[in-house]
Amino acid sequence: MYKEFQSHLKGIIKEIIEAGLYKNERIIVSPQGAEITLDTGQKVLNFCANNYLGLSNNGQLAEAAKRSLEDHGYGMSSVRFICGTTDLHKKLESKIAEFFGTEDTILYAACFDANGGVFEPLLSEQDAIISDSLNHASIIDGVRLSKAQRYRYNNADMEDLEKQLQLAREQRYRLIVTDGVFSMDGNVAPLDKIVSLAEKYNAMVMVDESHSAGVVGKTGRGVTELYNLKGKVEIITGTLGKAFGGAIGGFTTGKKEIIELLRQRSRPYLFSNSIPPMVAAAGIRMIDMMTETNELQDRLHFNSEYFIKKMTELGFDIKPTRSAICAVMLYDAKLSQQFASRLLEEGIYVIGFYYPVVPKDQARIRVQLSAAHEIAHLDKAVSAFEKIGRELKVIK
Repeated sequence: MYKEFQSHLKGIIKEIIEAGLYKNERIIVSPQGAEITLDTGQKVLNFCANNYLGLSNNGQLAEAAKRSLEDHGYGMSSVRFICGTTDLHKKLESKIAEFFGTEDTILYAACFDANGGVFEPLLSEQDAIISDSLNHASIIDGVRLSKAQRYRYNNADMEDLEKQLQLAREQRYRLIVTDGVFSMDGNVAPLDKIVSLAEKYNAMVMVDESHSAGVVGKTGRGVTELYNLKGKVEIITGTLGKAFGGAIGGFTTGKKEIIELLRQRSRPYLFSNSIPPMVAAAGIRMIDMMTETNELQDRLHFNSEYFIKKMTELGFDIKPTRSAICAVMLYDAKLSQQFASRLLEEGIYVIGFYYPVVPKDQARIRVQLSAAHEIAHLDKAVSAFEKIGRELKVIK
């Protein structure tokens, strides 16, 4: 049968290529950082990593990981309820809860697992999930695994959210779910208004802080800090794979009873190995560093504001953003790939995003700023965007 199926797959792949939607992966042969080396030997400035605080190649995190290899070994080789866990895992969970002002934390292999494993154990067909239309794919998949009734509201549209809450009044428990920062646009969820509506309609709130933790808020505590709502949200999910060191690992942090039940019934937790001890050790050091100084957050905020101001002045169509994500709108999928390829020739590493990652006719280049970028890096990127923008008639 595979020969017939193989022909079918080849046809789909051909259609993807012809539509200009095929995704190629570039190969990096250096540590992640503001400047990286590709397997071609080309050195480029990286503006498409989630390395918001520049910690992916941080010496202190690497040293903490090395020490843990000597003290705790390489891996756990099983799931936690079978083989146990380490003191490093428990300490990191405590540190994350303290960082966000929550009661307890549970670690996962990735935030995709955290979001995939949070809804089904907590909510049944008697309950309702009200989800933002631009929520991450992991939230969408997690919601699909739950038997709860599903409601969807337009991105950050509080009038529509209220309408959906009114429709969900008959359900037993209601949970509003939103990204803290929407990864493709860079806009921040209006969490203050979401919490107000949750209080009005007796609902709970869950926030995915993956693109906002370490980025948003004066000290990088995310959108709950930005809106002065620390400790007032029932569930927060997030990742260690972006601002928090860039390795792997996810978490859910929030009310202690929620976390306790997830330990008993969350399938990705019960049936997957936990993160390696060295990742937990680096995570502990990362939280300590963020508590000791605000230097990285301040630098990231400056870099983001500087770059977005320069790009806007040149006439690029930039999505409104309060994060380290700058969506340069090009709308056409092939143009976004052409623009990204030309930028690579100029030494600027970015990726064109297009359907199905973003809606059709909403193609863009997503620029991600980092505390590791220097002013010279930002100026070089702006100059390259200007040159190619005029060449491709994106700007005048």
